Amino acid sequence: MAKTKSTFFCQNCGTQYAKWVGQCSACKEWNTVVEEVIQKEEKTPWKSPSNTTKRIAKPLRVNEIATDKELRLNTFDLEFNRVLGGGLVPGSLTLLGGEPGVGKSTLLLQIALKLPYKTLYVSGEESQKQIKMRADRINPNSETCFILTETKTQNIFQQIEATEPDIVVIDSIQTLHSDYIESAAGSISQIRECTAELIKFAKETNTPVILIGHITKDGTIAGPKILEHMVDTVLQFEGDRNYVYRILRALKNRFGSTAELGIYEMQGSGLREVNNPSEILISKNDEGLSGTAIASTIEGMRPLMIEIQALVSTAVYGTPQRSTTGYNSKRLNMLLAVLEKRAGFKLGAKDVFLNITGGISVDDPAIDLAVIAAILSSNEDVAIDKGVCFAAEVGLAGEIRPVQRIDNRILEAEKLGFSSIFVSKNNKITLKNTNIRIHLITRIEDLANALFA
Repeated sequence: MAKTKSTFFCQNCGTQYAKWVGQCSACKEWNTVVEEVIQKEEKTPWKSPSNTTKRIAKPLRVNEIATDKELRLNTFDLEFNRVLGGGLVPGSLTLLGGEPGVGKSTLLLQIALKLPYKTLYVSGEESQKQIKMRADRINPNSETCFILTETKTQNIFQQIEATEPDIVVIDSIQTLHSDYIESAAGSISQIRECTAELIKFAKETNTPVILIGHITKDGTIAGPKILEHMVDTVLQFEGDRNYVYRILRALKNRFGSTAELGIYEMQGSGLREVNNPSEILISKNDEGLSGTAIASTIEGMRPLMIEIQALVSTAVYGTPQRSTTGYNSKRLNMLLAVLEKRAGFKLGAKDVFLNITGGISVDDPAIDLAVIAAILSSNEDVAIDKGVCFAAEVGLAGEIRPVQRIDNRILEAEKLGFSSIFVSKNNKITLKNTNIRIHLITRIEDLANALFA
C-alpha cells in the first residue's frame, strides 16, 4: 500500500508548506493555504518503451552545438503563426489563456479543423456533440481532427498511443487529473502533475501540445505560477464583449518575439483573421469631427494606424475628470501638464476623456503627438483634416522626440492614403520619392500653429 501524506499549498501562488498558516509568506495573501492529499508512489512514464535505453546528456562545447533553424509546423492561420514566431515548434508546450467566452476553444478548434496533420482535440468541458455543433459552423468536412472527451491523463495517453496524432490540444488543463495525485481536479498539485506529464510526452515524442488555461478575476492564469514557467509559450487571448474583435498576444515565447500581435473578428462561422488591422481601428466618417486624430504605431513588426478620440469639456463639478480607455492615464496627465506649462493651454479646470477606438490598448510612446492633437482639436472645436496622421513622442520640455522605425510608419500611412504626416525633425528619414508630405516639427507650438493657426 502506497504511503500517503498531506501537504499545504497556497492556492494563489503555489507555495508549499509543511503545516497550515494564515498568511502566505510569498504572495502575502490571507486564507489561501489549503490542505491537499498527495500519494507518494513510484511513477511510470506516460508509456514504457520496451527496447529503448535511457539516454544520458553529455556536455558539449559551445561551438560544437548545432544551430540549425528549428523546423515549425504551419498552423495555416497567419495571425496565429505570426504570434508564435512562424508556427508550432515540435515538442513545444503552448498555454493559451483568456476570459470565459472570449473564444479560446473556438480558436483552437478552428485551427485543428484546418490543419492537414492528424490532430487530437481533448475536451474535459464539453461533450462530443457540443463540439460537433461548433465544428459544423466552422469546417464540417475535416477528416484529420479527432475529438476525445476525457479528463484522466492515463486514459488520454492510451488514446494518444492508439491515434498517434501530430498535434494535441487540451481544453482545459484545469479539468485534467492524474492517478498519481489524490487531490481534486484543478488543484495546485493536479495542475502541476498533469502539466509535467504532458511536458514529458511532448519532449519524448516531439509532438507539440497546446493547453487552454482558465484565468482568475485579476486576469492571470489560474493555478500555480510555476505553470507559466513550465511551458514554452504563454498566449493571452483578449477581447471585450462589446466588440467583435479579439487580440492574441504572446506573454512568453521561447521560440520567438513577445511583441507580435494577432487580430481576429468574431463571426457566426468562427474567427476571421484580420490581415489589415487599420480597417477596424479607423472610423469611416465622411464628415470631419473635432477631437479625432490618427496615430501611426507599431506592434512587433507590424505598423498600425489607430484612431485617437478626445473630449475636452468644462468641468461641472469641482474636480476635473481624467478618464482613458486603452491608454495609460498617468501618461495622459503628464501630457496635459506639458500642454499647460509649455504651450500655455489652460486645461486644468476641464474634463478630459480619451479613447482608442477598436477596444485595443497601446503602450507605444509614438502616439503622444496624436493624443495632443486630438486634445487640442476638441478644445478648439476644430476638426483635423482626414488625410493627416502623427508619429512622434512628446517630452516633458514640450519637445517633439524621434521614434523608431519611422520609415515603416510613413510607408504604412502612404499605403492607406494619408496625404501628410507630422514627425520629429530629429528623425533620420531615408525614404525618397514618397507621395506623402512630411512635416518636421520640434515643439508643441509648431503643431498648434500648423493645425489651428
